[in-house]
Amino acid sequence: MNNSAEKVLSKVPEVTLVFWVIKIAATTLGETGGDAVSMSMNLGYLIGTAIFAIIFLAAVLAQIKAKAFHPFLYWMTIIATTTVGTTLADFADRSLGIGYTGGTTLLTVLLFGSLFIWYRSLGSISINTVNSPKAEMFYWVTIMFSQTLGTALGDWTADTAGLGYTGAAIVFGALLALVVAAYYWTNVSRTLLFWAAFILTRPLGAVVGDFLDKPLSAGGLALSRYSASAALLAFMLTAILLFKQRAARTAH
Repeated sequence: MNNSAEKVLSKVPEVTLVFWVIKIAATTLGETGGDAVSMSMNLGYLIGTAIFAIIFLAAVLAQIKAKAFHPFLYWMTIIATTTVGTTLADFADRSLGIGYTGGTTLLTVLLFGSLFIWYRSLGSISINTVNSPKAEMFYWVTIMFSQTLGTALGDWTADTAGLGYTGAAIVFGALLALVVAAYYWTNVSRTLLFWAAFILTRPLGAVVGDFLDKPLSAGGLALSRYSASAALLAFMLTAILLFKQRAARTAH
């Protein structure tokens, strides 16, 4: 029984500083990579979403079927959630015509709805209880919604709220700093803080990604989406290879 539990929990990485560094890089890559397919390749948001949705579903199924934690598979699935999140949010915001405010509102409802159903179904939304295919499915659907919300929220903050990419990055960076402070100096639920940090790293990555590849006239650096995506992917691969990630412990 214990051996079986070890195999299950080894699929969930331990949440460390390295985890968050790679997560932010992955969310930034999701923005530049998603934009590269939908914009630079001129495929549009709908086709881009369909392509990344297929990759997302395949990656999640592979992750659920895996018998042990595989860092490259796990982070490939994270990248899949953030790229499909980018194109899906852009499709909702722009193609459906509901705008950044409408998209952010809709995705917030979907995210918290996913967390609520997960909690009502299994009694906990802690990553320490991700020890069954059903829990894993909730985990990845919730992550996908959080990544999609992050894109819409980042766009809303930078554009609708008028803070620009650097201003929005400062806001989300400051909010993450508050989460870190709460982790070290308060007794706030670690599960709540985890999801708060997970959600906030996405809009931070989104605005950083936009800052890298948007035109100079829009406040960006006008870098190639392809080269920015390649550099971010190389950084992630290097971090995964250099820093060994251990499995998170799960509740038995």
